[in-house]
Amino acid sequence: MRLVSRIGFILSPVLSILLAAPTMIHAQSPADAQISAEVQKSLGNKRFSNVHVAVNNGVVTLSGRVERFSDKEEADRKANHAKNASAVSNRIEVAVPENISDGALREKLGKALVYDRVGYGTTVYNNINLGVDHGVVTLSGMVYGPTDKDSALSLVANTPGVRDIIDNLEVAPVSPMDDRIRIAEARAIYGHPALNKYALDPAKTIRITVVNGHVTLNGVVDSKMDHDIAGIRANGVPGVFSVENHLQIAGQQAGR
Repeated sequence: MRLVSRIGFILSPVLSILLAAPTMIHAQSPADAQISAEVQKSLGNKRFSNVHVAVNNGVVTLSGRVERFSDKEEADRKANHAKNASAVSNRIEVAVPENISDGALREKLGKALVYDRVGYGTTVYNNINLGVDHGVVTLSGMVYGPTDKDSALSLVANTPGVRDIIDNLEVAPVSPMDDRIRIAEARAIYGHPALNKYALDPAKTIRITVVNGHVTLNGVVDSKMDHDIAGIRANGVPGVFSVENHLQIAGQQAGR
């Protein structure tokens, strides 16, 4: 028994070295350590206090939690700017307050989006559709320009409760002809006595999108008469190739 004990005593340091070998073999390389230090420094803001950084062969893995989706995006951008980083795997989770339901989040975002960029002259030409599923927000539809799209995405990303964003928004192509038609359509529609009330509140605006001379009307109007008048006025603008009247009548709009 003493012999066995002595052999075990002699072998135990050897076993310790062998067991530690994998850790020694996979120790972080100097290059990875440098990348990790750079990313961690860039994430020094308290918004990223619960974000963890790991680097392996130049691939940066971000994990942990943040309060807003915009923080997750910002962490990703900072990690991608790290020198010698070959890729970024963003596994950060967004903390979603328990008291925010999909319905409440959709209502909050819907109200914010209809008033986004009011005063810049493009609100009437933006038609944004919104969907929310377990905190994942889907944006679709057509906007006038890249700035309108960026503004909508930023608004959603900075709203508490948004876990992720699916961006299906399209930007209308640049076209002087379409710009002329947009202005003419707005004047024709809102210039009619029965329709000028829709110009007063951005939440009740008749949305006018134009792509290559083709016009689409979206929004909600008070009556079938308003629906028909808007369609007739839109079709009467010179240079228009077609008009799709998707205006819904209050109380009859399909649930989305």
